[in-house]
Amino acid sequence: METQTFSKAAVAAPHLDAARAGKAILAEGGNAVEAMLAMAATIAVVYPHMNGIGGDGFWTIREANGRVRVIEACGFAGANATIAAYRDAGHDIIPRRGPLAALTVPGAVGGWAMALELARSLGGRLSARTLLHDAIEKARGYRQSKSEARYKHRESATLYAAPGFAQNYFVDGKIPAASEARRNERLGDTLAHLAEAGFEDFYRGDVGRELSADLERIGAPVTREDISRYRSVLREPLRFDLPGRALINTPPPTVGLISLVTLGLFERLGVERAETFEHIHGLVEASKRALALRDAACVDFDAPRLDPASFLSSKFLERAAAKIDLTRAAAWPLAPEEGDTIWMGAIDASGLAVSYIQSLFWEYGSGCVLPATGVLLQNRGVSFSLDAAHPNALAPGKKPMHTLNAPLCVFGDGRVMSYGSMGGDGQPQFQAQIFSRYMFGAGVAGAIDAPRFRFDKRWGAPRATLKLEDRFDPSIVSRLDAVGHEIEVIGDGFIDQFGHAGMLVRHRDGRIEAAHDPRSDGGAEGI
Repeated sequence: METQTFSKAAVAAPHLDAARAGKAILAEGGNAVEAMLAMAATIAVVYPHMNGIGGDGFWTIREANGRVRVIEACGFAGANATIAAYRDAGHDIIPRRGPLAALTVPGAVGGWAMALELARSLGGRLSARTLLHDAIEKARGYRQSKSEARYKHRESATLYAAPGFAQNYFVDGKIPAASEARRNERLGDTLAHLAEAGFEDFYRGDVGRELSADLERIGAPVTREDISRYRSVLREPLRFDLPGRALINTPPPTVGLISLVTLGLFERLGVERAETFEHIHGLVEASKRALALRDAACVDFDAPRLDPASFLSSKFLERAAAKIDLTRAAAWPLAPEEGDTIWMGAIDASGLAVSYIQSLFWEYGSGCVLPATGVLLQNRGVSFSLDAAHPNALAPGKKPMHTLNAPLCVFGDGRVMSYGSMGGDGQPQFQAQIFSRYMFGAGVAGAIDAPRFRFDKRWGAPRATLKLEDRFDPSIVSRLDAVGHEIEVIGDGFIDQFGHAGMLVRHRDGRIEAAHDPRSDGGAEGI
């Protein structure tokens, strides 16, 4: 894979249809936020196993003047989503699929509404009809992606039994093969209606009314009042300064803090060369230390929680880094969740940069497709706990912990980077790998192409292991094994479970380098 260079503006996405939709908007004079809106709508149609308008999203937007804002577009638990209700129904944990998994309001479209307002304040003039044109057309007919065709599904029996799933995603009784013709005309109708009526209609208009009626019909805990009162929120970003660069990410309830702490710890290990044992082992151990903070720190922004700034202080990072042993693997008690998501980036000719992430959580989320609108509902709320003493305990109106985060980086020499990856709890790990490789000189495409690790507990497995793509140097694998890592080497070269990552870097002279992951169906486009 080679880095592509564009003279004015560029986008990167895990599906080429989305990247081309963004390029078309840039070519019409749209700005980076408008391009991302077109991409977000298109990818919701053509990559339904990874994201959709029934999910959540987060935007990190840096204006050319340096101002950075975060749009928090994640939904809260419905009024009927109580610990008592789930316990009374006989559940010790929230069901992973079906109507009871669809317990939070979809926030993504609320984020679109706020992003469109921001785009217009920055000079954007394109209509919602123009921005959603490609998405609406793709809903009338597109080709099945390789990723969706090959994906292995967790708890597949309950997924396939979810209301509306089989009718919408099966062809001849199964998920269709790559390149087969697909359509989602009901979703296309919903997008066309939103293009005319406005994105707010998703919550307080005809679409909101239909969503609510269907949610009640299938027995989901989200009510009409929950839908109608939802609005996205502007947040101040987290910022963490390192020599020659400022790292920017999304605040709680996202794991943006975990991504920043991972890079802060790794910086203090003094690793000097890429693709060495010290590089990979150091990143793994930094990831463990950072992930251990997640449950206490990455909860609803308005709920009692630990102060993110305390974990980005020099005192904390130095103390935590001192506990990392470069000769031994640390024990690991935490059992992270997997997830499926899309990350996309855009930078325009003015220097406006966007890092955006949109998700259903697990592949296909709850599996529930609402018949009136074609909306596939997320299962993000399954990250809540039914233990009332847990920091992320379920409560109506509360937002769950999010594995999502949308990073940017501003360099002292004027470069601006938009980067990120999908992958549940792997996101901070994948971000750290591609970012550190870029810092070690790999270049944009080289940083994304290189083999990756993922430290986590596979769904249904007894414990966490260090998973490695099979392209790592065998000598590094041997040393990792020797210091105590329990290793699984995963074959076939480029694997979905190691993330779909992307990166764009705008240089001071205006040229933009961009690439997206060979593990996905996407790429970079630009003008």
